[in-house]
Amino acid sequence: MEVDLTGFPLITDPLLNKGTGFSDLEREELGLHGLLPFQVATIDEQRLRAYESFKNRSTTTLSQYINLRSLQDSNETLYYNLITHHIEEMMPIIYTPGVGEGCVLFSHIYRRPRGVFITYPNRDRIEQILSNPRFDQTEIIVVSDGERILGLGDQGAGGMGIPIGKLSLYTACAGVHPSSTLPILLDTGTDNLQLLSEPLYIGWRHERIRGQEYADFVEMFVKAIKKRFPHVLLQWEDFAQVNAIPLLETYRDEICSFNDDIQGTAAVATGTLLAAIQITKSSLNDQRFVVVGAGSAGCGICNLIMQAMIEEGVSKAEAKSKFFLIDRLGLLLEDTPNLYPFQKEFVQPKNKVAAWKCEKSECITLLECIRNVHPTVLIGVSGQGGIFTEEIIKEMSSHVERPIIFPLSNPTCHSEAVPADLMKWTNERVIMGTGSPFEKVIRDGKPFSVDQTNNSYIFPGIGLGVIAVKARRVTDSMFMVAAKTLANCSPAKSDDHANLLPPLGLIREVSFLIAVAVAKEAVALGLAEPMSFQDIESCIRQKMWDPVYSPYKLIKKGV
Repeated sequence: MEVDLTGFPLITDPLLNKGTGFSDLEREELGLHGLLPFQVATIDEQRLRAYESFKNRSTTTLSQYINLRSLQDSNETLYYNLITHHIEEMMPIIYTPGVGEGCVLFSHIYRRPRGVFITYPNRDRIEQILSNPRFDQTEIIVVSDGERILGLGDQGAGGMGIPIGKLSLYTACAGVHPSSTLPILLDTGTDNLQLLSEPLYIGWRHERIRGQEYADFVEMFVKAIKKRFPHVLLQWEDFAQVNAIPLLETYRDEICSFNDDIQGTAAVATGTLLAAIQITKSSLNDQRFVVVGAGSAGCGICNLIMQAMIEEGVSKAEAKSKFFLIDRLGLLLEDTPNLYPFQKEFVQPKNKVAAWKCEKSECITLLECIRNVHPTVLIGVSGQGGIFTEEIIKEMSSHVERPIIFPLSNPTCHSEAVPADLMKWTNERVIMGTGSPFEKVIRDGKPFSVDQTNNSYIFPGIGLGVIAVKARRVTDSMFMVAAKTLANCSPAKSDDHANLLPPLGLIREVSFLIAVAVAKEAVALGLAEPMSFQDIESCIRQKMWDPVYSPYKLIKKGV
């Protein structure tokens, strides 16, 4: 690998730095003698040292998050080498729930620049900001405005932790080279009064801009991105419900983009569900769904599952009748006021619930819905910790032999239920997947790992497949093939007592299979140049970077 930096500029560049891994020959040619300790270390030796630091000097989730972010900012190759060797242990630190705490305290732990902050007062400088040559290799951008960070709400500029974390997973889980990723935070202010009064807050101290000002600002951003990076994949992340779907619908055909909270969550939930019904020996049409949290994520899940049912031959009307969505006003009915357009797809007619035994017909609660629907599947994307109570779960399990329950909200404190409780309340009959990581539970007298129904099973493979074949758009059908591919990787496919999802240790191979399926779909739809199956596989393999050091050679000036 040819480099044009020497000395301090080289070892302070996280993308190029090897620390003590520079060979004697490289130290001679690149002017590093005296700047590094004498001993040359292998990356395996460096990883052992980094892991020791992680284990012994980091006693809390936040300190571990800071430790890993510090390593990422000094030596990215070593950082990803460490992460990929300890992915199950470190995923909860670099992603949920650790990243949530990192976002909340972002202004207090901020050390070195990473990514791009595009602030509303600088809206006329967007093209100038993006023109930095360091961004020339960008293929994937994750962008957020920080308004709906996990279940933690408005974190303003602190929301940058999410794009940084998501892009780390693109590299760790799918091998996307870190030089081709760019985290961006659209700083449109914050309505978080605590942040506005915080002396150390690093963002724009202003209430959030709304309406046409906001729309015009995002439009300027998208135009600048299209001009600077005409073939980029843009991932919308953690936008508030009022903006998330409108942005997706406005720009999905204008720029290659998707919303992971809506589409990624839907795909991983659908894939996990398809794995679950392999255990129950039932079909999608046999299921009755109660979904708590009728926002963009909940409706996105319902929509993808409904499409899967239609693909199996079920009429749309029949498929829709299987879904019962609960929001803060109770069950969504055809006369529920102030519904968003995407929610109206899943309202229930009044005459269908007229005979239900409820205290108040105008506000049907979750428990009342469970009593009358007898659902086979209960999904939570409400952000309301503990809302799946013992009474609710026991009521559900009294009518279903193997209840499928997915409390998907995160971080952990916002999970609708705790896995150990679900096991206890269902006499270990539950089939479950959670959005956040939990400790092992006891099943049949033995420790059993809880499946984390985590978007990291989906979006890294989606992105890898898209950029490998330079797909021009991301379609819903790509998320469908990703979900089905994930289900085909389920250990439960061959063992009813196994997990629904493959272990995180196999995540790169899962991402490869999803990338191949997505790339094939892009070619089939005419959204990428024609390629054979063998060429697609080869192209994707070549795109997957292994975090090991390459030998360096100095570019000679004038040559």
